[in-house]
Amino acid sequence: MSDTTESLRRKISSAGELQSVVRTMKALAASSIGQYERSVLALGDYYRTVELGLGACLRASEPATSLMGPTPPARPEATSAIVFGSDQGLVGQFNEVVADYAIKSLASLSGDLQVWAVGERVHARLADAGLPVLGLFNLPNSVQAITPLVGRIQIESEAHRAASEAASLWVFHNQPLSGSLYEPVSQRLLPLDRQWGQGLIDVPWPTANLAEVVGGRGVTLRALIREYLFISLFRACAESLASENASRLAAMERADKNINDLLDELHATSHQLRQSGIDEELFDVVSGFEALVGSR
Repeated sequence: MSDTTESLRRKISSAGELQSVVRTMKALAASSIGQYERSVLALGDYYRTVELGLGACLRASEPATSLMGPTPPARPEATSAIVFGSDQGLVGQFNEVVADYAIKSLASLSGDLQVWAVGERVHARLADAGLPVLGLFNLPNSVQAITPLVGRIQIESEAHRAASEAASLWVFHNQPLSGSLYEPVSQRLLPLDRQWGQGLIDVPWPTANLAEVVGGRGVTLRALIREYLFISLFRACAESLASENASRLAAMERADKNINDLLDELHATSHQLRQSGIDEELFDVVSGFEALVGSR
């Protein structure tokens, strides 16, 4: 069925409205990427400070890793995992990539499995794969809202880990790369074994004046460990949000290009249809004139 001038006008109007929405989402995604990337950069310096503090505490212990727990067993009793995804769509394969990576990685781990999903889209993906998803957290919409989310995640995961000291805790999320690219990564946060402690001890102190731990080393160490876990979860969330907005920005750019191509096609069709109408009217005028002249 051929298009009429009125139907083409409606299609052009609808495409223009959709393009306005797409460009608004592009602007929001671009502005959101900046705040999350800045928070990740700021966390890098803070994480370095906490890392140096942990190394100083462990070096001051006698023996060096006496405050650390034993090396975890080869087959932990239970495995807990936190998977960061997205609450909203229009992000391409963002949720599929991190969910598939988490599913494949968790399949190689032993013990009882407990999974928490951050984001409704990745929650649905993990549930469809048959993973035991215990809880769902909604993603924050700003950097300031990440801290309460991390607090809830820590409370929830610690409540389920209290029954088993040998349980391990993993976090899965997408990490931003250059441009709009990202890759899924994972990190084991718990348990804190001697190998982890030895790695911190080997980190060189930046100056010739070595640090000295004032007060109880155990209290200071536990406070720094809490900061280490908090920073790790905060950074995972911020990197995931930066990757999500980068993916959404790329998807909106593709949509904007497709809408531009559609509008060009619709305008060309509209111009062609209008020209055809004008030609028909001119032919009618010429035919009428020739008929009038012939009759005279």
